[in-house]
Amino acid sequence: MSTVLPPAGPGAAASWAADPYGRALSRGRGPLFLRGMDGWLLPLDVERWCAAADAADLSALRRCEGPVIDIGCGPGRLVAALAARGHRALGIDVSEAAVGRTRRTGGAALRRSVFEPLPGEGRWGTALLVDGNIGIGGDPRVLLRRIATVLAPGGLLITEAAPHDVDERVRVRLDDGREQAGTAPHFPWARVGVSALLLHARSQSWKPVGQWEADGRPFLALRRARTVRTTSQDADTANSAAVMSSQLPRNLSGDIPLAGS
Repeated sequence: MSTVLPPAGPGAAASWAADPYGRALSRGRGPLFLRGMDGWLLPLDVERWCAAADAADLSALRRCEGPVIDIGCGPGRLVAALAARGHRALGIDVSEAAVGRTRRTGGAALRRSVFEPLPGEGRWGTALLVDGNIGIGGDPRVLLRRIATVLAPGGLLITEAAPHDVDERVRVRLDDGREQAGTAPHFPWARVGVSALLLHARSQSWKPVGQWEADGRPFLALRRARTVRTTSQDADTANSAAVMSSQLPRNLSGDIPLAGS
């Protein structure tokens, strides 16, 4: 029986597409925070996101295999770095500002939630979840289950964990300190450290194949189980990929995984 996955929700998409995030990306700097309902603040490192890929990023990119999908690509530094190194790569993000900036830096990107149909489902070699994006949707197990359907059997997930031993679910909104930011909708988010992420990954049949730290940022490499896909699942994947490939940016030649890397 196939599992029906929940959408990211209108709150999440609306928040990341809202003015605080777009303004921060247009400036290339913060301040920008995730603010919890109890006032808790998580600073977002907009300056690093808008810069070129750094040494910690490259430690992850060197491990990429085959065509790469960057989930929650933001302003696109990883997609651009992969493209510059000859990788076939696609970024997805719910923010129009993020997708636009990714394309301007030379990367390919689509405005899409990971919980929506994606091009090449079931055939990507590597998925990236960095900069805290394991928190997307507020439930790491659901997100890991979804990414298993995006990757090819035996595909690789490279994800960044929180730098602390934490495993929490919160409702947050984007906040840049402006008065009107208080009206932004809340959406679910999660923060997980290495121990919790390993626990969640194993519960979803992911095999840990690498663990390292670079510049204080902890990373994990997880291998997707080589499960047998059913005929109906293959047909659904092919149909969704065919529909979505017509919406790819012009600098992509159809469905990236079919082209190889």
